[in-house]
Amino acid sequence: MRDRYLYLARHGEATSDGSGLTGAGRRQAGLLGGRLRGVPLEAVHHGPLPRAARTARLVAERLGAGRPDTGRPGPVPLRECEAAGDYVPYVPERDELPVGVADAMLPHVASVTDAERARGAELARRAVAEFTGTAGGEGAPRHELVVTHAFLVAWLVRAAMDAPAWRWMGLNHGNCALTVIRYAPARPPAVLVLNDMGHLPDALRWTGFPAPLRAP
Repeated sequence: MRDRYLYLARHGEATSDGSGLTGAGRRQAGLLGGRLRGVPLEAVHHGPLPRAARTARLVAERLGAGRPDTGRPGPVPLRECEAAGDYVPYVPERDELPVGVADAMLPHVASVTDAERARGAELARRAVAEFTGTAGGEGAPRHELVVTHAFLVAWLVRAAMDAPAWRWMGLNHGNCALTVIRYAPARPPAVLVLNDMGHLPDALRWTGFPAPLRAP
């Protein structure tokens, strides 16, 4: 077995109808690609919705064909994956939540139907199976990027920390912010980077975050 480095990014800022990216979102995606240019990525996975697919393409363009600085022979493959899509991964019951938290949290998932709950749970299971854990084979670590949505980033961070299933709720992620998780043999997962916006200028940071949670 070998190490896996999983890079997670929320898509760039989306248009109001969610059908694509704003100008700011396109710039965010390009800057994220520049940030990752020196990383020997083996694949860029993305969800099926246009905002995630467009972000992934813009990132891949910035990674560059040939990638001489990484030693990789050609462009990074783009792989659409339903498990990287936009869904609610888990809906908790009231008695799972700490006292005083349920009334604030549960209204956010009250409209999730039984069918959506079942689908989300299955896709979340698939995401953990496909994207996490050590990589097979021998040799250098595996590096891969998943361009997805805020809920899945939160779910995978929660899983890495072995936190209760409900604890994905309340974990926000900015557009094109970067999270990195390392999976190594005989070690627990390590969240190395969380919601890092260092590659974005001030004007492009904190989009997608509720205003009260934006740091100065």
